[in-house]
Amino acid sequence: MSSALLVLLLLSAGPRGSTGATDCWMSCQQHVQDAALRASICQSCITQGSAEGWVVALAHVRPVPREPLRAALTDSRWRVRWAALRLSAKTRGLSEPRALAEWVAGAPGEAELTACLTAVRIAAEAGRLPAQYFQGAGDKGAVAAEKIRVRREALREALELELYAEDATVRQQALSHLSVFLGAPPARGVLDAMEGRSPTADAAVASALKAVAERGESSVGRMLLEAATPDDTARVNRLFALYSQEIQGLQGELTASDPVKRRSAVSALRVYGPLAQRELEQALNDPDRLVRQSAARGVARAEGFSLLEAAGRRLRSPASLGVQLPWLEAVAREKGCEPALLAVAGDPQHSPVIRGEALALLAECDARGPDRLAQLSPFLRDAEALVRAGALRAFGAMAGGGEMTGALTAAMEDPAPEVIAAAIDTAALRRQTRWADVIAEQLLAGPPLVRQAAASALERLGRPHHVKALAECLRQDTVAAIRVSAAQALGLLGGPFAVSALSEAAQQDGDTHVQHVAREALRRLGFQPR
Repeated sequence: MSSALLVLLLLSAGPRGSTGATDCWMSCQQHVQDAALRASICQSCITQGSAEGWVVALAHVRPVPREPLRAALTDSRWRVRWAALRLSAKTRGLSEPRALAEWVAGAPGEAELTACLTAVRIAAEAGRLPAQYFQGAGDKGAVAAEKIRVRREALREALELELYAEDATVRQQALSHLSVFLGAPPARGVLDAMEGRSPTADAAVASALKAVAERGESSVGRMLLEAATPDDTARVNRLFALYSQEIQGLQGELTASDPVKRRSAVSALRVYGPLAQRELEQALNDPDRLVRQSAARGVARAEGFSLLEAAGRRLRSPASLGVQLPWLEAVAREKGCEPALLAVAGDPQHSPVIRGEALALLAECDARGPDRLAQLSPFLRDAEALVRAGALRAFGAMAGGGEMTGALTAAMEDPAPEVIAAAIDTAALRRQTRWADVIAEQLLAGPPLVRQAAASALERLGRPHHVKALAECLRQDTVAAIRVSAAQALGLLGGPFAVSALSEAAQQDGDTHVQHVAREALRRLGFQPR
């Protein structure tokens, strides 16, 4: 092998321990004896990236050479053996189950175990037992199934041994195949494999079970609790000890200032299920919305429910917004979210703030039925202001034309500040510039909630003639957050009045955050504040 080709193989190989271009090259070199054919076929390993890649490339040779296919059936990698068998079946005009059955039925001596093991894994990949896979394969299918039945214990031991392989992918595949072959949960396979083996090797099977749980959207904690018997207590505790160490290693990230780190930690915790219940429930109170949503999914998984089921159990009973919000937010991202959110909104047992939040989150719900606007209309006239406000936010996310104008007109005249603020936010979200002058009037006359919404909305809807009102708001409003929004809007609109008001705020405002925002707005306008 040339040094240049070796470099290419190493660069194109998968992660450490995984099958890739290097495994493909080694397999090809071992089984393709013809020098000219080897030179052309083995080169494909650079682009194929899987151990069986050279067999796939062999399919393009005419006629397909049979000797490399026969040799490949002895390969240590089951996927290479399977690829060779599939290609052989194609060239012979046989079904894949028939070709596999003939190989297993005719395999002599030591080769029989390899053939049987390959059949077990192929059937498991299809989610079937070998006898089921061989249905329709004729008399050879019955012979092959019987051979596998006789060797069941040896095959189980072979798969269990692979649970302790160095390659994590090999371990995961072996556990998945073992579970299908035995007709038992993966956790049962792990616990049985641990019998009589040293605890020093537990990390391998623990990682395999975790990988299978992640793939199946389950959790290792629940899988073990459901599969274990009293006789398994010691082995379960050994696994729990390993997982507890991993959970402890993630606890520091749960309190990190960076929300991205907290999101990553909660996502990693979900696979532990009940073992991480305490950490996941604490994360339901996280200030970051994505962390809360992920934690809700983790708690649902820990309890063995779908997210909608877990949320439904909690949302049936009245509780505070802090308790219910993570579940409402998570439900809004699920299929079937509309009925769940509408059920909460229509339940008078819930507080107005919960009902309003459920309605507002309908704007994020993908399942928008044709009756959504009709379903929302009664809520726009609800006796509770927070419910009307939530309905308006959802209504504004989908209505248009006259429906939108009518809803905003009624809301702008509503006596409740919460509804007016929702109307202003909706107008800004939909870029309804016709409302800009009305919103600017609220900037100086409305209550704090409305003034805040107006100042924020003018960042999107503001026009040069609104600068005067924004400048006055920046100088006079008693709420710092409102002055911040006014400064941001002035930095976008510009003009002499804006520069004057921003300069004054940068030097004299009593809030340091307002000063900072004013200075940044001046820089955006091309001025260097003192």
